[in-house]
Amino acid sequence: MEKNVQRLAFKMKLNPGFKEEYRKRHAALWPEMRKMLKDSGVGNYSIFLDEETNILFAYQEVSGGTGSQDLGTEEIVKKWWKYMRDLMEVNPDDSPVSIPLEEMFYME
Repeated sequence: MEKNVQRLAFKMKLNPGFKEEYRKRHAALWPEMRKMLKDSGVGNYSIFLDEETNILFAYQEVSGGTGSQDLGTEEIVKKWWKYMRDLMEVNPDDSPVSIPLEEMFYME
C-alpha cells in the first residue's frame, strides 16, 4: 500500500429483507460511479454484512483524503443515494447514515 493512502472504515444500516437486492445493485455498480470513485482516489473498497444486526461494515483505501462518504456534491453520488435509499437507513438528503469507525489495530 502506498504511504499516502489512508484506510477508512464506517458502518451503515441495511433495512431488513434487502440483503439480496443490496448485493444485486452493487454487483451492477454503474460504470460512471465506479470511475468517479476511482478518479477520486477511492480503492480497495469492500462492504460486509453482519446479518444478526443488519449492520453494513465498509472498508476503503483512499488517496487524497476524500472517502466515498465525502463525495455527496457529485451528481452521480446523489443519483446513487436516491437509488439506494429504499434499502437502507438514510439521512434527509438520501445519503446513507454512515458512522466512521476508529481503527484500533493494524497489522501490515
